[in-house]
Amino acid sequence: MAQDRPLKGVRILEFAGIGPGPFCGMILSDLGADVVRIDRPGVKPQGVGKVTGRGRRSVALDLKSDTGIATALNLIEKADALFEGFRPGVMERIGLGPDETLVRNPALVYARMTGWGQNGPLSHAAGHDINYIALSGALGSMGRKDEPPPPPLNLVGDYGGGAMFLIVGLLAGLLRARETGKGQVIDAAMTDGSALLMALFHDLKNYGVWRDERGANLLDGAAPFYDTYECADGKFVSIGAIEPQFYALLLEKTGLAADPDFSMQMDQKRWPELKHKLAAIIRKKTRDEWVEIMEGTDVCFAPVLSLSEAPTHPHNVTRNTFIDFEGTIQPAAAPRFRGVPNTPERRAPEPGEHTEEVLAEWDCK
Repeated sequence: MAQDRPLKGVRILEFAGIGPGPFCGMILSDLGADVVRIDRPGVKPQGVGKVTGRGRRSVALDLKSDTGIATALNLIEKADALFEGFRPGVMERIGLGPDETLVRNPALVYARMTGWGQNGPLSHAAGHDINYIALSGALGSMGRKDEPPPPPLNLVGDYGGGAMFLIVGLLAGLLRARETGKGQVIDAAMTDGSALLMALFHDLKNYGVWRDERGANLLDGAAPFYDTYECADGKFVSIGAIEPQFYALLLEKTGLAADPDFSMQMDQKRWPELKHKLAAIIRKKTRDEWVEIMEGTDVCFAPVLSLSEAPTHPHNVTRNTFIDFEGTIQPAAAPRFRGVPNTPERRAPEPGEHTEEVLAEWDCK
């Protein structure tokens, strides 16, 4: 039996921004919230497309005008939560800061997303994902020895350390507000979030089994059994055979089980030599040949797929991990809920497309 999406009936205002803001709005709308994006009249939000813009409605307001601010405050009175990603002080300057809005709506959950946080010596400086994860220690822990740290797309700061923590805070605030009737102000900083994502590695460092040196540790590509390898066709495979039984199976599948050099799995001094030998073996076959040999076994293996290839992999096809929505191939909603569809409820809106509809429905005219 089909069920309602978990956040059905929750009203959330999204003040249009870039990076983690649209991603946050997409996930909250995937979960069923009525997310209304506040756009500038006639201006398309930067970097928001058919995927990251899906699921919500758009109201166009001129927040430099008294009328626009008054309408925004009316919407805020009817909202359960809002989130914004401007530099500290911007919302206060236009009269929509937490102090003004919580007076109008004491149960409001007010979520703020920034790179550096709402305070601190860098709080007003410009920055991007790569800068925030550099400061938190995350970026400096990634990459090969004797090479600059590679930018891990903008997944660690914007999305992992930013949007996902903003969502966690916002949802926790909503639960508390429903119990107490009191709202909350959430300061989600990408520096804080990406620092917290490194919790395991602080543990490992405290135990003396993780070094600050890149490319010298278990999970950073130094270990021959935890890395990516190039195949005969120039494509790549990933291997993560950490546990002894998985490592033994890797040696069996690659024909290295009888090689005494591989008998001491955790001898880090030998890792460079073993990696060189394993790489030579992997290069003898194509990616598809290794898929035939290893995929679905306990080697801990997967082919390295491109954005174009991933939607066609049988596992992803079976789980509907990717969907064709409004003619665009895109990732489906995650996580899954029993009986709940994982497809968007509506396409990405044009700026101001739903202004009259939302104002009437929320009784804000």
